[in-house]
Amino acid sequence: MSEKHAQDHPDLILSSSRRELLKAGAAGLCMMCLARSGVASAQVGDTGRGLIRPRKAAWFSELGGGRLRCDLCPWQCELTPGQTARCRVRRNHQGQGQTLAYANPVIVQEEPVERLPFFHALPGSRTLAVSTAGCNLGCKFCEVWDMAQVEPHEVHAYDMPPEAVIEQAQVAGLRSISYAFGEPVVFYEYMLDIARQARAAGLLNFMHTGGFIRPEPLAELIEVLDAVNVDLKAFDDQFYRELVAGRFQPILDTLLQVRASGVHLEVTTIVIPGLNDNLEDIARMCKWIHDELGADTPLHLARFYPLYQLTNLPQTPVSTLDQARRVAMESGLRHVYVGRVTGHEGENTRCPNCSHQVISRLGFFVDEVDLDDGRCSQCGHAISGLWSA
Repeated sequence: MSEKHAQDHPDLILSSSRRELLKAGAAGLCMMCLARSGVASAQVGDTGRGLIRPRKAAWFSELGGGRLRCDLCPWQCELTPGQTARCRVRRNHQGQGQTLAYANPVIVQEEPVERLPFFHALPGSRTLAVSTAGCNLGCKFCEVWDMAQVEPHEVHAYDMPPEAVIEQAQVAGLRSISYAFGEPVVFYEYMLDIARQARAAGLLNFMHTGGFIRPEPLAELIEVLDAVNVDLKAFDDQFYRELVAGRFQPILDTLLQVRASGVHLEVTTIVIPGLNDNLEDIARMCKWIHDELGADTPLHLARFYPLYQLTNLPQTPVSTLDQARRVAMESGLRHVYVGRVTGHEGENTRCPNCSHQVISRLGFFVDEVDLDDGRCSQCGHAISGLWSA
């Protein structure tokens, strides 16, 4: 999220104060925006608007006559020479498939992993978040539309090759790199190169994605990922077509593929008043998650804020989130979280066996982790997650 968005919506930013101050009602006075603009590092090269380094891209098929098909995502855009795909960053340049989203991130910033959100992956740690312009979906409630719904030449970017990203993370003493806030699928080659170098350097790789990707490129990517959070924006194809400019089934396919791979998986749903907050639909979604992904899959039910093309709607009432969480837990899901409501009980992690609070949170601040090698300190029950690098 950009700094401007965070300032306009204080519930979406992180308190840096101690728990006692927040509980005393002083949170509003102690907030700091974590969406920092820029990175203080000598490793970063030139910056500027329209910074583009065209590069040959994978997952293009020749169709004859100079035409290409991009096989990265389910749209499979067919492009004549000079045409750019729906994502705005992949194009046919004189019969060669190119990416315009390589080594030119719009965001390179240090973040708590809880903000991505990952609640079961190195809790309390910080990560280096990276993202470029472009997206292969068109959510009407996009929270980063000023970088996701634009072309690379329209935004300010950093000249930062993969090795510079790795060095930045190492200098900061971080344990992971995250591909998040924008849509990682569209900067696939850049992400893959960073992730391979990160793994060689002993760093973990986290990705938060809309999940609109074809199985073959996802299979290649999964090999170097350690944790994935997929947005399941609704449990309805019509919602995806009308409000996401996408399709529903490919998202389910992505979730199933990630689960089958053994990579740690979390799911996020932004609950939007009047659009995807029907409790029967939420119950169907949660039953599917329970049956197909497993009862231990963390589900984040995030509060909606009126942004982009849905400014006419109200923010999600906390009571709606409470009801959705109750339905999810009654469906058998063991780790259901409420996002963007600082101080809510649904921010904490409890042992599903004895209910002991094993991780205490306030916003993105982790107060305590009471786990012994991934197990509840009280009863010894194993808590599903990625607890060490």
